[in-house]
Formats: sequence, C-alpha cells, structure tokens
Amino acid sequence: MSEYRFPFLRRSRVRLSRFLLALVAIAATVLIAAQVWSQQPVTISFLLRAVEADQMQGLAEQFMAENPDIRIQMVRGPNAADAVENLYTTSFLLGDSPYDILFSDVVWIPKFAAAGWLLDLSDRVSETDLADFLPADVAAGLYQGGLYRMPFRSDMGMLYYRTDLLDQVGLAPPETFDDLITAAETIQAQTDVDWGYTWQGLQYEGLVTNFVEIIAGYGGFWIDPTTLEVGLDQPAGVQAVEFMKGLIDQRISPPGVTNYIEEDSLRQFQNGNVAFLRNWPYAWAEANRDGTPVAGKIALKPMVHATGQQPAACLGGWGFGISATTPHPEEAWRVVEFFTSPGPMKDLITEFAYVPSRRALFTDPDVLATFPHYEQLLEVAETAVPRPPVGQYAQVSDILQRYLSAAISDQMTAEDAMRAAAGESRRVLGVEG
Repeated sequence: MSEYRFPFLRRSRVRLSRFLLALVAIAATVLIAAQVWSQQPVTISFLLRAVEADQMQGLAEQFMAENPDIRIQMVRGPNAADAVENLYTTSFLLGDSPYDILFSDVVWIPKFAAAGWLLDLSDRVSETDLADFLPADVAAGLYQGGLYRMPFRSDMGMLYYRTDLLDQVGLAPPETFDDLITAAETIQAQTDVDWGYTWQGLQYEGLVTNFVEIIAGYGGFWIDPTTLEVGLDQPAGVQAVEFMKGLIDQRISPPGVTNYIEEDSLRQFQNGNVAFLRNWPYAWAEANRDGTPVAGKIALKPMVHATGQQPAACLGGWGFGISATTPHPEEAWRVVEFFTSPGPMKDLITEFAYVPSRRALFTDPDVLATFPHYEQLLEVAETAVPRPPVGQYAQVSDILQRYLSAAISDQMTAEDAMRAAAGESRRVLGVEG
C-alpha cells in the first residue's frame, strides 16, 4: 500500500514523529529541571536571639563558603531567651516547625525531647567524641537515654572576689559558707565597702540557679531525674534557703537583692560597693573594663560549700538540636557538626568572650593569650551541675521560684516554703510524697 495513494498515512507518520519529538523534548526539559533543582542549595534554618545571630554570622558565612550545597538561614528573634523558647514551642504546636535546627538553652531540652520534637543524635556521635566536651554539658543534652543536644558554648555560676580587700584584711579566698560570711563581715567592718556579697534574688530563673549551687553545696539535690525524688524538703534544702535568707538578715547582702538580676548584682560589684559576687563568666570582662574601680583587682573561683562537701556551679549555656520534622536531617547535622567543632567554637569564644564546651579550649594557647583567666574558669567548669532534666522543668522551676522568693522576702519560713514547694513539685511530677 503506497502512502502516495493514501496521503493521510504520510500525514499520520509526520504527526507521530512530531509527537515523539515533543515527548523527548519534554523529557529532556524535566531531566534538566531535575538536575538544576538537585543542584539548588538546601536551606537549613534556626531561630536565635538577635544578638547571637549577629555574632554567629561570620561562622555561618564560613560554613556556606565551604558547603555551597547548604544555605544557613538564621532567623533573628527577641533577645529574651524565654521569648525565643515560646516562639519555638508555638512553631511545633502549630504543626511542622519551619526550623530545621533548635538553638537551645540547656533547660529547654527535656521539654522538647519529651514532646517528641527533637531527633535523637546518639547514633551520630561517638562516646569518644563526646568525651572532648565538658561532662555537664553532655549530660544537659541527655533525656531518657537519648542525646538531643550537642554543646556549643557553656556557662556556669561562680564566685568573684576582690583580691585587694582580702589582702587588706589578711584573709584567704573563702572555701565554705562560713568562710564567706566571716570574710564578708570582716571586710564590711574594716573597710569602706558597704556590702559583703551580692547575688540574684528576683523571682525568676536566676534565683533558681543560685539555689541549685547552694543546695548542692550542702550535699543535697533538687530533683533526681532518674527516680524523680524531690529533695527540697530534706535538711540540705532547708539549710540552703536559710543561708540565702541569713545573708539578707545579717546585712551581708543588701535588702534589695530580692529584686536583683545579673546586671544589678554586677553593677554593685564593679562600682566597688561589694566584696563578693555570684555571677556568670561574662561578668569578668564587664568588671575589668577600663575605668571601673575594681579593674585588675578581682579573681574568680568555684562557689563556696558546706564543710566536707564539694562546690557546685549551676550549668548554663547553649547548644544545637535537630527538629524531628526537618525534611533535611543530614544537612542539618552537617551544620550542627560544623558549629560544635573545635575551630568554629574557638573562633567564637576568642572574639566574643564566651565559654567553650570543649575542655581543650580552656587551656589552648591562643585562648589563654586573650583570656588568661580561662585556666581558673576550667576549675569552675569541672564543678558544673545541670538543672534536673525532667519534661516538666518549666512547671517545677516556677514552683521553686515562687517559694524561694516567699522565703527570702520573709513571707514564709524556710521549712514551710520548702515543704510546700516539694509537695507541689511531686504532684506535677506524678510521684508520691
């Protein structure tokens, strides 16, 4: 049969050829588009305080230069940590969080892990790798056998003291609670310094961190995360509150300390009005600023404790977790791995005076050239203890804050306050009294 006799056959073949060519063209276009799409960088986002976003921008740019297949999007949030936590919580409660990574304060991990919002990182890091970090920093990322946070920068409470005043009255730096009281009273009596000791007594998380160090210094504990036993109404808990209240009653601490946050207590110290200060590592640079009356006249050490007991420094600090809803867990891990590696961590702490989570950086020659006091800081870091990693942390912290405030402001006795705080805490934790 000739297609010349039947021209419609020729036209059909032409149409078929054009159709096949179109299919090939479409397939090629799809393939090219897929290749182009596959080469587009993956965006990994996380929320953090605006001040930290500014400080970490250089590290983010370094990572992206070395990893062109990943873009880091740092979402600038409020500078109040509680506000950032609330934003993270809201994003998870609304469904799939837009954040691939959680930049987390140490106390957020139990809550977020218990809710199932974080990936367990245990299979991504070895015990050998974790051994390079401060033990308390690692412990703060654990929840019910899983690891949900990689440490980035640490923080811990410590005792600052005036070396010139101790030399003037002929006393050594205090080791025990009694030593602190004796030294404070002696300095107040023999010098023109108004107050012996300042700390953070406002009803907020800072008050809890002070208490954690003192109750541990008496050999006690707040909550055992393994058994959920509450130790507030045991003798050490009552002694801790009585010590804090006694500082005010004996006028070693100013009456206004019940309204102090970190900056208030630091201001008194750096202005030369106080002999001893409980605060965080950042206070070193602030107190030693040029022109302050105490510049060059201060030192730091682990917190005081009861005779026969050990010092304790309440752990603070920040680290990285990975969202359970991220579509890019491998890329997110590469970002976390970079930020928590020795080089970037060293760059951040030397530029912004943060405290490292890796032990070796405390004695790194480059770090010590900038911050010679970090060798002393390591001694404090070794005494760090985390706040109890329980899923109900926000609730039990609020309970403790309320009753501590009531006790130190003379609304309740130490014993009554700790009995009530312990009872409420047990109900929240679902354990028997």
